[in-house]
Amino acid sequence: MSNQIRIIGGEWRSRQIVFDDAPGLRPTPSRVRETLFNWLQSDILNSRCLDLYAGSGALGLEAASRGAKQVVQVENNPASCQKLRENVAKLAATQIKVVQQDVGQFLNGPAQPFDLVFLDPPFGQDLIGQACQLLDSKGWLANYAKIYLECERDRPLDNLPADWRLLKAKTAGEVSYNLLQKQSDTFAAANGLK
Repeated sequence: MSNQIRIIGGEWRSRQIVFDDAPGLRPTPSRVRETLFNWLQSDILNSRCLDLYAGSGALGLEAASRGAKQVVQVENNPASCQKLRENVAKLAATQIKVVQQDVGQFLNGPAQPFDLVFLDPPFGQDLIGQACQLLDSKGWLANYAKIYLECERDRPLDNLPADWRLLKAKTAGEVSYNLLQKQSDTFAAANGLK
């Protein structure tokens, strides 16, 4: 069964993207996306974005629509990846690369630093802690990178790297959404966080 969501800002504003139902797939609601991209409005242009557990692709497509220069979407579900590729082709979004791979395997591979990371894993599988540690320890984050975490409302944000600072946090229904920032390596070393 196909579903649709609408891109809410930027070059592709009001364009619809299609995605298939998949276990654990919950596209970020439009009002949450609007809040998130208001938070990020001065950070998106020319940024490098990593969209983990990409699912419908809404977050990565929204970032590209608003001027991100590179977006890498990582998703292990083959049908979801096919839809992601179709949406990228439909929008002629040459700045987006779709990678079909398990997120843990991807993060254990060769790293390149990103300015923004979207982390919205399936609920109830306790995937955030491991992904955050790999992002931090394997070199995936540029100095002062921002990390968006979407999780269950009642899930505590513990076991996060010591040099990550919470900037914003809100809830919508059963969802908690949070924006964090990695401090610079110099800041972390000076404050005994590494």
